[in-house]
Amino acid sequence: MRLDKFLKVSRLIKRRSVAKEVADKGRITLNDQVAKSSSKVKVDDILAIQFGNRILTVKVLALHESTKKEDAKEMYEIISEEKVDIQNKND
Repeated sequence: MRLDKFLKVSRLIKRRSVAKEVADKGRITLNDQVAKSSSKVKVDDILAIQFGNRILTVKVLALHESTKKEDAKEMYEIISEEKVDIQNKND
């Protein structure tokens, strides 16, 4: 499954277009490699997503083409969530 679709279906990111933008800016790593929106996600992969000043690290548990809101959290397990100090970063 494509990374941008996984992020949308799992509801880690609300819209696929936003997921694509975040990935293409280099803010997501897949198994410690910078990932593009078209990167293939598999079960047991580790994703690290940078949201502003925090990094969310999750393990992929399942891949579904679509999910209900209450079932989306079963697609991943949160490994860590940490704040990072971003100084002098210009986007």
